[in-house]
Amino acid sequence: MADEMEVDEPVSPQGGNLVSGGAGAVDNNFGNAASNSSAKIADMQTHTKATAVRSIEGWIVLVTNVHEEADEEAIHDKFGEFGEIKNLHLNLDRRSGYVKGYALIEYPTLEEARAAIDGANDTKLLDQTIQVDFAFVRPPPGKGANNARGGGGIGGRSGPSRGARSGRSRSRSPGAGAAAGAKDEVL
Repeated sequence: MADEMEVDEPVSPQGGNLVSGGAGAVDNNFGNAASNSSAKIADMQTHTKATAVRSIEGWIVLVTNVHEEADEEAIHDKFGEFGEIKNLHLNLDRRSGYVKGYALIEYPTLEEARAAIDGANDTKLLDQTIQVDFAFVRPPPGKGANNARGGGGIGGRSGPSRGARSGRSRSRSPGAGAAAGAKDEVL
């Protein structure tokens, strides 16, 4: 059974192959690895110079400004030419049944995701210009270094942490005004 198992070569942190030789290991691809890693880092840069992060199964691309009448077939036709699509999410509004305006597309490799971003960003899909970029990113160097949550951006918050009071009062639930007012007067 052990004969059927494939074993990868040991790899240095820079990406080159290690050759064992006594007390230390020698990296025989150091120059090659440095140029490959800088090219890979350039492929991982978003339009805002943030670094893309791989999800558990692949590279997720976020497509925004998707026409409300777009369907999975139209998106698959547009983005299938850049590589194999592992997964495609096109979320619909429950009330109207139309597309919410964005799509998430998963590619197995960074090269396919980068090709989709470069090839489809600022192009038309059903007479509407779409924007395409990586869905998961680390902030650019120097931005968000002190804020572990990332702050700002899509869905993020800048400012005080979640538990801190920001000085503004919260609105009351409908119908709770009379009961809450009576409670405040008693105290």
